[in-house]
Amino acid sequence: MTDWLALPSLPDGFRQGIALLTYWLLLIWALAIADLLTGRWLWRHLGIQPRCLGGLPGIAIAPLLHQDFRHTAANSAPLVILGSLILLQGLDVLGWVTALGWLLSGVGIWILGRRGTVHLGSSGVVFGYLGYLLLRGYFDGSLPAMALSIFVGLLYGGALWGLLPLQRGQSWVGHGAGFLAGAWVARDLDAIQTWWMQNSGF
Repeated sequence: MTDWLALPSLPDGFRQGIALLTYWLLLIWALAIADLLTGRWLWRHLGIQPRCLGGLPGIAIAPLLHQDFRHTAANSAPLVILGSLILLQGLDVLGWVTALGWLLSGVGIWILGRRGTVHLGSSGVVFGYLGYLLLRGYFDGSLPAMALSIFVGLLYGGALWGLLPLQRGQSWVGHGAGFLAGAWVARDLDAIQTWWMQNSGF
C-alpha cells in the first residue's frame, strides 16, 4: 500500500482515553439509576449549592450526577463525541480540558449561581470541550485544527445558545465558565503543558 493511502496513526493514549470516556459514561448512568432508586437523594444532597459551605463538595461530585435520565442522555453523546475529537490531539489535552472545565465550571456556579438552587450535570465539562474545539483552530492556526473547529461548529454550534440565560433550569453560568476554561486551554495549551512538565516532576 502506498503511503498516501495509509490511514493516519492514532496518537498515544487514544485507546486509553476512549476507555476512560466509556467508564465515565457508565458511571454517570449507574449514578442516575442509583439516584432514582434512592428517591433522588444524590440530586438533593450532592449537587453544587451556590455560596453554601455544604455545597462545596458538589464542585467535585456534581459533574457525575444528573437530574434524570433525560438530562443524563442529553450530556452523554456530546461528552463522548467531543471528548473523542479532543483525544485526536492527545490524552494529556483531554485531561487538561476536562480538569479545568470541571473545576472552573463548578467554582463559577458556586460563586455566581443563584442562592437556594442546586446545580449538577456534566454540561460544564461538555461546554469546556466545545470551547476548546471551537477556538483551538484559531489559536493554533494549523489546517487540521481549523478544519476540526469548523466541523465542530457545524455539528454543535447551536449549543452555544446554552451560554445565554434563555431557558429556566439550565445552568448558563456553569456553561459559560466551562466554555471559558476550554477557551483558556485552546489559547495557552503549550504554556500549560510546559508549566506542568517543569513543575510536576515527570
